[in-house]
Amino acid sequence: MASSSSSPPTAMKEGDYANWAELPPELTSSILHRLGAIEMMETAQKVCRSWRRICKDPSMWRKIDMRNLGDFRDMYYEKLCRHAVDCSQGELVEINLSHFANDSLLSYIADSSSNLRSLKVAMCYHEITSEGLMEAVSKLPLLEDLEVSYCSVSGESLKAVGQSCPNLKTLKKNRVGYKRPRDECDDVALAIAETMPGLCHLQLFGDRLTDVGLNAILDGCPNLEHLDLRQCFNVDLVGDLEKRCLERIKVVRRPNDSVHDYPFDATVNDVCSSDDEYLYGFPDVDIMSEDEFYDDDLSDASDNSDLDPYYYY
Repeated sequence: MASSSSSPPTAMKEGDYANWAELPPELTSSILHRLGAIEMMETAQKVCRSWRRICKDPSMWRKIDMRNLGDFRDMYYEKLCRHAVDCSQGELVEINLSHFANDSLLSYIADSSSNLRSLKVAMCYHEITSEGLMEAVSKLPLLEDLEVSYCSVSGESLKAVGQSCPNLKTLKKNRVGYKRPRDECDDVALAIAETMPGLCHLQLFGDRLTDVGLNAILDGCPNLEHLDLRQCFNVDLVGDLEKRCLERIKVVRRPNDSVHDYPFDATVNDVCSSDDEYLYGFPDVDIMSEDEFYDDDLSDASDNSDLDPYYYY
């Protein structure tokens, strides 16, 4: 029997190294995708010419994830994000940011990414405003998924979201949970009920809505399948209201449900008392508002304005 003309692959000897630059482009692309936007810009594209060519492909930047950086007002990361948006060349469909986004960056993303389907920003309390959000979403008619958690945006701005984004299916508008007497506000809930009839998933962690606001949401959002009301302590989810929620919605997270799977700090600001005049037993105690809470937090953040930005141009 004639021997086969093809020889078996030669096993690598100890001390030999694979040449990663010779991998098929599609395999290299799949590997680099798993690194994330920051690693691709800071490291991968500098390894070799073939990797740099792959990193410049707009398809590599259809999804940008720059979360949990923890550096408030860090212009370095904002510059990285703008560069990543430029690399997408208009093909960006998902972007997820935390701690450093601001109105200017939102405007830049919206101007460059009219096909955006998912926009998630968090922990940008004073940097993203109602006006900035309204301007951005007016340029994003295809948006289906929006998160603005721990950002200073109003009920009016959410009305603008609903009016500008008719395809919206998911909204996450989370905030610090409070147990405070008479701290009630249905502005967010009523804006959602009025302008977002297509919502399927709604997360309002820590919101101040009442039963009135919840009933309005149930009336205005008939397609709702998932509702997260954890730490919404003004909602009394019992009786007819409870029955209505459970009959209409597949998954309901109640105000006192576990927060083990919540991605942010879930500490409750507990300011409950049977006597509103003597909170914690002290008369005329001055309770910090949420605005003051974040002002105090951010005042301790380091100022990175003296750092040299990292240029890629």
